Amino acid sequence: MKNWFHSWRAAVRIARRDAWRYKGRSFLVLAMIALPILGVSAVDLTLRSSELSASESLDRMIGAADARFNDAAVAGVPILQTPDGEMHTPAKDYGDKAWPGGPTDVTKTFPAGAVVLTDSSGSAKLTTAHGLLQTEVRELKAADPVARGILTLLDGRFPEKADEVAATSHFLETSGLKVGSALSPRGSDTTYRIVGSYELPNDLKTDQVNALPGAFLAPYAKAVEKAGLTAPGVSTTYLVKTPGGFTWNMVQQINTKGVAVTSRAVLLDPPADSEVPLYQKDGWANFETSSGAQAAELAALGTVVGLAMLEICLLAGPAFAVGARRSRRQLGLVGANGGSRSHIRAIVLSGGLVIGVAAAVTGTVLALILTFALQPLLEDAMGQRFGSFDIRPLELLAIALLAVLTGLLAAIVPAVTSSRQTVLASLTGRRGVRRSSRVLPLVGLGALLLGGAIALYGSLVSDQFVIVAGGSAIAELGVVAMTPALVGLFGRTGRWLPLSPRLALRDAVRNRGRTAPAVAAVLAAVAGTVAVSTYAASDDAQQAAEYTARLPHGAVSALVVEDGGRDVPAVREAVQRLFPIDTRADVNRVSVGKPGCSPYGEGAGCGRYEIVIPPANECPLWARSDRGEDPSEKFSKEERRKLAEDWRCQEHSGGFYGDGGLLVGDAKLLNVLGIEDAGAEKALAEGKVVSFSKAQLDRNGKVTVKVITDTEKALKAEQEGKPAPGTLTALPAHQVSGDPNSYGVQALITPAAAKAAGLSTVPLGSFYSTERMPTAEQRQKLDGEIAKLGSDVDFHLEEGFVGESSIVLLVLTVFAGLVTIGAAGIATGLAQADAEADLKTLSAVGAPPRVRRTLSGFQCGVVAAMGVILGSAAGVLPAIGLRLTEERERLRFYEESLDEGWGAMSSPPYVPIVVPWETLAALLVLVPLGAALLAALVTRSRGAVARRAAI
Repeated sequence: MKNWFHSWRAAVRIARRDAWRYKGRSFLVLAMIALPILGVSAVDLTLRSSELSASESLDRMIGAADARFNDAAVAGVPILQTPDGEMHTPAKDYGDKAWPGGPTDVTKTFPAGAVVLTDSSGSAKLTTAHGLLQTEVRELKAADPVARGILTLLDGRFPEKADEVAATSHFLETSGLKVGSALSPRGSDTTYRIVGSYELPNDLKTDQVNALPGAFLAPYAKAVEKAGLTAPGVSTTYLVKTPGGFTWNMVQQINTKGVAVTSRAVLLDPPADSEVPLYQKDGWANFETSSGAQAAELAALGTVVGLAMLEICLLAGPAFAVGARRSRRQLGLVGANGGSRSHIRAIVLSGGLVIGVAAAVTGTVLALILTFALQPLLEDAMGQRFGSFDIRPLELLAIALLAVLTGLLAAIVPAVTSSRQTVLASLTGRRGVRRSSRVLPLVGLGALLLGGAIALYGSLVSDQFVIVAGGSAIAELGVVAMTPALVGLFGRTGRWLPLSPRLALRDAVRNRGRTAPAVAAVLAAVAGTVAVSTYAASDDAQQAAEYTARLPHGAVSALVVEDGGRDVPAVREAVQRLFPIDTRADVNRVSVGKPGCSPYGEGAGCGRYEIVIPPANECPLWARSDRGEDPSEKFSKEERRKLAEDWRCQEHSGGFYGDGGLLVGDAKLLNVLGIEDAGAEKALAEGKVVSFSKAQLDRNGKVTVKVITDTEKALKAEQEGKPAPGTLTALPAHQVSGDPNSYGVQALITPAAAKAAGLSTVPLGSFYSTERMPTAEQRQKLDGEIAKLGSDVDFHLEEGFVGESSIVLLVLTVFAGLVTIGAAGIATGLAQADAEADLKTLSAVGAPPRVRRTLSGFQCGVVAAMGVILGSAAGVLPAIGLRLTEERERLRFYEESLDEGWGAMSSPPYVPIVVPWETLAALLVLVPLGAALLAALVTRSRGAVARRAAI
């Protein structure tokens, strides 16, 4: 034990002194290992600090209260809830019948003597320094001790009077206002003064103002309704504080009155699943992450960590190998003085241990410092405050041990190689004749064949992506194992090359111990990049084929559904002024009820309308059943497949932006949409409806519009499988000839014809054709004008399909290029250090000074070129396998949809395989060339003058 301890202590001391002597090489390896440790440790600290404990979460949710009461909106019938109160359902099983709906008087469920705060939320458009801003309004007495913790005061104070509000810091930043400024909601004469700023710890990016209960939302609703518009909805909960809190039994008693409760006591000490009646109902089990999913996550995490360690070992291993060769005389002296092979291995391994420990300490300390220093920035990026700066020593220790393990693994091969050298060879500096292993290439070839077979099985037989990915990973590791042999095959091409590249290639082949790991590292990075790039380019091509344009290329639409189209004139003027408009087509929508009603009939006094499809034109697969049965069950699979080709089942009727299917406009809209039909223009002039859907017309060539004034009755009837009650109006119509692309417009009627038919209309917006594509500056100006209005404008400029993979491909190419240049540069630097004697010999025999620079460039280029070529070949195959697997899965889904009768809603799958030639060209040509030029530029033409004995 004493000898073992002393020998390792001596080995560590020697390794420490050697690392300090060669600071450049040591710092390079340390940085390679420490950077991943720094990143992983920082992520661990950030995630742990952002995770809130149950107590911290409750403080932000219910403040100092004991519970939050929430109306379940089931008309007071008993409910069952989850312990956190987030999910609930009526206790009674209503089967196919509709659940009861309606408010509950929550105030009757409060315990005697309880302290209660109301917490109401709504929304309003508020005046700002730039215009209007849609903002959340919260009525809560935030200064009350019960609410402490929900809102964090930053400046000033919380409101104390009815005409005062506080605002979140994000709202003040967005609106251009400050504490002391005045604001007012749109449509109201009431003005409020901002007396303080605050933040929501769980959502730092919320635009919200806080007012006293009853001071804002009720007056604003009255002002909106007075203007004939629909008031925004308001939700109210109650913060309740009572001695003793609320146990699970008390929560269940309150549930019998139709009220859901979020209790502090229950969340801090939750009941067992067997004590939660809701979990005993079918479909309401407490689903947690399955063991299979957890195993898959751990496997994915282990794969990523393993690949990262492999990459670091491949890059750091040659550095240890060269360091061992440069210290071979020192190692030879150890052997000459009685040291065994185990002592030499211990010295080289200690080098990895010393660098690993230094990298672990450096990475962990830097992660702690940077995470603590950047905490405000991290919180802003995540949108929430940390609960506390949570340090998990065991987790950080485990991450740090990865650095130590990586350093040891990187030094294993150099340690074994150094220990096999004889003492005489070490002392004289002779390398002897070294043969590459014949077993490793065979193992690699076996892994390549096995991985290829697994990937082939996964792509042609199985539907599991993980099989293809796993097989591809095994095959790639096989290629890595075959890299030394493949480097030797590359060396046979040197006979046809000039002097400098021939010397570089032969040096790479002769020193495979440092060349092969660098090539393998480049191979792994390039293979992953090519695989992802090929998949991304193929997916881009698939999305381009499936893309459905909303408008003709270059056309513009700007629609406003809310507030009865109040802001439509301003939007029209802004687009007309800022964009190069050719034709403008104004459109309205049919409105049922008050002018401010939405197209869906939401709110009191609001209705909706729909175009009635004649029974003869309904698809048999989707026909309405009075019993609520699925009509497709009446047909066999063969009949469903046949009906999928029926024109009635291929007609996709429906409204344009929720307008019910009938747009109010004139012939200009046909011009903007690029529809050329003289009969359509004539029909509009005659007051007819122009229909783009064959299913809408009955036998008499008319379109029937149903006006539904009572939305609740209509909804109840539809739930029972009956047609919604309403007033029917038949209008003469014209069917557009051919099959033109109407871009979602189902039918068009002029304003005069709509008025004659008794249909009320409100402004919706406009469609525009442009003389040329608007510039980015024009778009930004228009966005600013629309933002000032504060309206929810559905704006669309048709640019055609715009792929997102171009940025991904660029990032991946840059990443692979950096790894390639880095690995090749490391190999080149090690080659220069390893072959210094050869370079001095070249200089001594009369070689020009530029040979040194040229040789260095070609050494770097050779390593980069070999790695890129092998990596490109290894990366295309897994991408092809994944695409074939996806094609089989989509084809199976399409066949099932045909059998179920939904085939008309989809099209046969198109899953192309596209090779990103631009990316491959950049990797195959530009990256090796850039690496060679960079290495040549940074290399000195002349080396140091050597003594005769050193030559």
